[in-house]
Amino acid sequence: MAKSKETFNKKEKEKKRLRKKKEKEEKKEVRKSNSNKGGDLDDMIAYVDEDGNITSTPPDPTVKKKKIELEDIEVSVSKQAPIDPEDLRRKGKVTFFNESKGYGFIKDLESQDSIFVHVKGLVDDVRENDQVTFETEKTPKGLSAIDVKLAV
Repeated sequence: MAKSKETFNKKEKEKKRLRKKKEKEEKKEVRKSNSNKGGDLDDMIAYVDEDGNITSTPPDPTVKKKKIELEDIEVSVSKQAPIDPEDLRRKGKVTFFNESKGYGFIKDLESQDSIFVHVKGLVDDVRENDQVTFETEKTPKGLSAIDVKLAV
């Protein structure tokens, strides 16, 4: 008597393959029936009213829309009063200045920061320990003092 060529393992694999195929077809049928329940396109459309709310009813074309002026729209930052130029001036003391190289440092009296100053930013001649007023500008290497004047 000849031995069967189909082993137990082969039979189990075939059963598993058939089971997966059947499950796939059942899922396909469920999807198909659900898509038919979805209805038509009108049920899926949403409208946005003039206040930005989402509704299912279309807008009424007979209602007049209110006009909004462009100047009335404020985005994120409220309007601020203009900055007084005198508020930008700082007071400080020259801690180091090398006249031959043309640079030095000023210590801000309020924040105690050391701020670089170049001879190009000077209005008056300064020496070490002089009291000065100045403005700052941001440079790639940090803050730099400009418009440096002797304090009166």
